[in-house]
Amino acid sequence: MIDRLLKAKGQDRILLLSGGPKSHLAKRNMFATGMKKRVVITQPEIGIQKTHSPLNGKTIISREKTPLDGTLQNFTEGGWKATKILNSMTIESMLRALIPHTPKNAVWAGALSYDLIQWTQPLRLQHPPKPGEILAILWLVEEWEDYEVVYPKLNDAVRITGELSSHSDDQHAEIVQHVKDSITAGEIYQLNFGRTWEGPLGEDPAVIFQRLAMNNPAPFSGYIEAADLGIALASSSPEILLETRGKVVKTAPIKGTRPRGSDEDQESLLRRDLVHDKKERAEHRMLVDLQRNELGIVSVPGSVVQSRFDVEAYSNVQHLVSQVTGTMKEESDGIDALQALFPGGSITGCPKTVVCASIDELEKRPRSFWTGSMGWVDVHTGDSTWNIMIRTLEARYTPEGWQGVVAAGGGITIESNPEAEVAEAIWKAAALRRACGWLNPESKILPKGELGIYPLYVEQKKYLMKNNYNLNIAFIDNLDSFSHNIIHALQSLGCSVEVFDGRGEVAEFNHDAIVIGPGPGRPEISPLSMYAAKLEVPVLGICLGHQAIGLARGMQLVESPLGPVHGVPSKIIANGDGLLKKGLHTMTRYNSLVLAGNGEIGVTATDETGVLPMEIRDGNTYGVQFHPESIGSTDGMAVLEEFLSQASHC
Repeated sequence: MIDRLLKAKGQDRILLLSGGPKSHLAKRNMFATGMKKRVVITQPEIGIQKTHSPLNGKTIISREKTPLDGTLQNFTEGGWKATKILNSMTIESMLRALIPHTPKNAVWAGALSYDLIQWTQPLRLQHPPKPGEILAILWLVEEWEDYEVVYPKLNDAVRITGELSSHSDDQHAEIVQHVKDSITAGEIYQLNFGRTWEGPLGEDPAVIFQRLAMNNPAPFSGYIEAADLGIALASSSPEILLETRGKVVKTAPIKGTRPRGSDEDQESLLRRDLVHDKKERAEHRMLVDLQRNELGIVSVPGSVVQSRFDVEAYSNVQHLVSQVTGTMKEESDGIDALQALFPGGSITGCPKTVVCASIDELEKRPRSFWTGSMGWVDVHTGDSTWNIMIRTLEARYTPEGWQGVVAAGGGITIESNPEAEVAEAIWKAAALRRACGWLNPESKILPKGELGIYPLYVEQKKYLMKNNYNLNIAFIDNLDSFSHNIIHALQSLGCSVEVFDGRGEVAEFNHDAIVIGPGPGRPEISPLSMYAAKLEVPVLGICLGHQAIGLARGMQLVESPLGPVHGVPSKIIANGDGLLKKGLHTMTRYNSLVLAGNGEIGVTATDETGVLPMEIRDGNTYGVQFHPESIGSTDGMAVLEEFLSQASHC
């Protein structure tokens, strides 16, 4: 197949490759050329976004969208010719606009750039692509060729100079510290920063992809090239964004990495270190909670579960990998799921909207196709498979020849060490830079082994509810990436839920109870939360909601004297006067700020030090400084059910 790719030079071509080890998600190698129809989506003119600083708590939310520009093209003897202009307000509506142009059993395949985030999140970029820049290319594929992979022998990459990085190591380290300061202030939980390396290429990008596929095989690899547009993408990705078949939707988030060992004993030690690493597990748990939330947008309440949790060992590295599955609602399909999940949470951070705005603030340039997705979709059925384009080369043809850009980074948490984060990004980019000829060939022999899957225990436990609560709940959404997890939990307990925007106008409530959701920043940025915190009806505040309730009753909100905690199951000591039963509980926390002082409210639970308020109560009003909906909260559903039980008696 690789030789066919090389022979197709000068044509548009697509190769989706289960390189190296095939897994329970990646099973096929798919090659196509000679396509006669494609759609090219480009950046429209959107005007200048007002300057803002999300990292300092000043995020401008924008729900108004400029239509996407899509050009449907047919291939003739003279080349690609435009036949129709498509304008859509979302990725979802753009894909559905392709239905009349798509024969049955054909699919659209290609790549989506990260910058399509402008049409999946309520924000505008301060550093958008220039008008006319390519945001996506999709070809109509009516027939795939399915091959076993054979790699022709290749020499080492042609060594070439002129590579430049977008950031120095010192600048990178300063950004890591800046992000940590923002986490401490409570503005975000985790952020994935990336830097770029770019320079001339001494070989055809298809040759570089072949070298990359041989030396760094990954299950969701791919290569696409639009010859006339002078763009090629070579991706050696281990991560899937989305797979949908019928009503089943799957994602498999990756967070946590160690190298493979030189022998079985060393590899086992590295694997054990990965599994027990507090930072890696917290970051992975946060991502699983985020992906559960996004699948919840399109899935039946109660159907979204963490179905697998493994260490997956590839040629040179081993990762923590979860599989999260759901059953889509009757009115939803894989196109809706793509709209909900894109771009992948593993390469943005949490809470998603604010960190995406923060990434834009920090990186100060479009990401283009890096951290976007490559794959295919059947627009008639919604069946689809999309990867996340990490470990990706983006090549552009210029009068001076091919120019390449690679990017790498990592997730920054409160536990991050700046120097270690810099080293991790450099290590992640090294294979790509080496394949491009920008670094000398690797002198040491890297460990290579067959795919190994080592199952771990799944944290998410099935909860058997005691009663079906027929209550009408008002949920105040504060731009958190876990809101749908809470909504689904309430719905699975028998409630109907109406969602209100916490940053919107103050509303009048005619509901049985109110749940004030979590979110980034301070409660004061959510007028509706502060209003609801003072009401006499049954109210449950979660995290930011808990803080709003405390502020409304005379407490203060301060940076936690024990430091931020994000994605970590923590010990909670309850006296039994709140929603928690008396005793010791394990609950996942996502907070940097805590309540302090003696307000007009009772503290019913603390952290294990007995100092920090973790649960408060004033009559029928409750606040919890933990996330009951998280997979790491062992008694979380019991807390929600107890609140509903109390509300049903009011």
